[in-house]
Amino acid sequence: MLTLSRQRLLAVALSILCALGGMWLALEHLVPAPPKTIIIAAGSRGGAYEFYAQKYRDILARHHVALDIRTTEGTVENLRLLQDASSGVSAGFVQGGVSNSSQAPGLESLGRINYLAFFIFCRSTDRFDELAQLKGKSIVVGPDSSGTNSVVTRILKINGITPQNATFLPLAGRAAVDALNSGKADVLILGNVVEAPLIQNLLRDPGLRLVSVKHVKALTRRFPVLTRLELPSGVIDFEKNIPNTDVTLIGTTSSVLVRDDVHPEIIGLLARALVEVNGEPGVFQQFGEFPTQSDPEYPMAESARDFYKNGPSLLHRYVPFWLANYARRALAILLTAVAILVPVFSYAPKLYLWVLRRRILGLYRELRAVEHGLGSALSPSALAAYDSDLDRIDRASKVLPMRHSDLFFALRTHIDLVRARLQTIRSGGTT
Repeated sequence: MLTLSRQRLLAVALSILCALGGMWLALEHLVPAPPKTIIIAAGSRGGAYEFYAQKYRDILARHHVALDIRTTEGTVENLRLLQDASSGVSAGFVQGGVSNSSQAPGLESLGRINYLAFFIFCRSTDRFDELAQLKGKSIVVGPDSSGTNSVVTRILKINGITPQNATFLPLAGRAAVDALNSGKADVLILGNVVEAPLIQNLLRDPGLRLVSVKHVKALTRRFPVLTRLELPSGVIDFEKNIPNTDVTLIGTTSSVLVRDDVHPEIIGLLARALVEVNGEPGVFQQFGEFPTQSDPEYPMAESARDFYKNGPSLLHRYVPFWLANYARRALAILLTAVAILVPVFSYAPKLYLWVLRRRILGLYRELRAVEHGLGSALSPSALAAYDSDLDRIDRASKVLPMRHSDLFFALRTHIDLVRARLQTIRSGGTT
């Protein structure tokens, strides 16, 4: 009986270990939990990307996911951080026209998110209406590793403005504004969104003027990544008529990129934030124009495309994000357990029969040993020992399940025959 129990316990223990191991593999490798914190590479302080990142952070916080905003110099640095696995950066803003999937493999897009305008400010007393007139001027063109610098320097070059005949200042954010206010810079060019507080303050500053750019249509033909944007008169402030005339601006679009190993649930959550923030109408875009379901420079993340087409999954519509992930993992555990335990338990009866048969055969071997020992003259002590062995075999046989009648009754019959022979020898009869 003891041997049978150990074997059965071992079989149960192995089944449980297999089930637990399978569940662990399913959870850690097939259904890993999404991270609770992700890092997004934004841009300079006060810039468009920081403006959007702060809004995304508030949305993700509602779903118990922390968004860590990393300040950078712009698109070029963001791409470098995204491609560096050790940087910890999972997502980043990238300006259109700076790179593409062949130059930056391993990245996926969540779609184009906005029109990024290049605002050109000068002091209100300065008068110029063409970029070609900026020779000899000090121009803020953005940090060297920013997308603004990459695009603006190309636009200036085609207008004949180069570092050889003008001074390019690689500044951004507040430092760029201070350079213009202090006279260190003559012209300030910022790639930003009109809603950003920094741009709103500059537009309302009576000491500054927003320049309307000529030949924008020609520029968009030379650089297809660029687009023509118009800031209507009074759109910033109707009462004060800001701006006081229609302003034509050069613009481009931006994307949010993610590494291709980012958890699909995080991508879906970011897509939800993009729809909520960038899907609203604005000065330059219509309602629902952004985020786009395609990106001309990078492959789209499948989870983002699915969200834009179908919206949140049925589970996410009725269950909070954090709870939905627990539910998905619980479902994965259940399915894994079923997939593992059903085959295990289908073989359990066969395993049990095999263990039972092995036990009966073991008892038969012991019984034959007793029977073989009864073939010669025996001392009273030997007879007592055989009698004890026979009693032990008899007790062990009685715990065998009665439903296995063929094995059970054959063994019981053999035990009775050996017991009868032992009694004959003890009473002095012949064997």
